[in-house]
Amino acid sequence: MNWDRIEGNWTQAVGKVKERWVKLTDDDLDVIAGERDQLVGAIQARYGIAKEAAEEQVEEFVMAYDVESTDDGRPERKRAHRAGKS
Repeated sequence: MNWDRIEGNWTQAVGKVKERWVKLTDDDLDVIAGERDQLVGAIQARYGIAKEAAEEQVEEFVMAYDVESTDDGRPERKRAHRAGKS
């Protein structure tokens, strides 16, 4: 997965971002506005960590977001679910 999906669904992703990085403020999230570099910078500033560490955290978040957001959207699961209901 790439960042484009999160950026395109930023308003939905904000909740997960807030859960992961509780020190980010609503103003931070408004400034970030789906921009990955802005998120990395805000994490650096709020948590006092190196850019590389912030980038690693964001990459882990992206991978986890992909898993969480595709669980219910897989066609295989929908077909299996329908088959079970019939």
